[in-house]
Amino acid sequence: MKGWDVAVSVTALVFTVMLGGVALLVGVFSLAFLDHCPPETCSADGAVTAVGATLGAAGLVGVAGLVTTLVRLARGRSAWPFAVGTLVVCMLTCMAGVVGYAAAVGA
Repeated sequence: MKGWDVAVSVTALVFTVMLGGVALLVGVFSLAFLDHCPPETCSADGAVTAVGATLGAAGLVGVAGLVTTLVRLARGRSAWPFAVGTLVVCMLTCMAGVVGYAAAVGA
């Protein structure tokens, strides 16, 4: 295992955690202002479901990627593909959540 492998893995995991924090903040704020969307085009239940499912799925992916990366690092094996993959999958999950939220509120 090389030093760059650990550096890339840790950096990717830190960015994943930061992405999760930003997604949580944006998700909570987007739900807080649902009272301003017109009721004929807006589904509050759909928006809550989209945000909740997105945060839950991203959280599960993030924890699974974190555990996998840490186990591989502890065993002295290359872990950066798993860390970067975790970041990418979390990003895609958040993007899908944005699409789901937009569909629910009629944007």
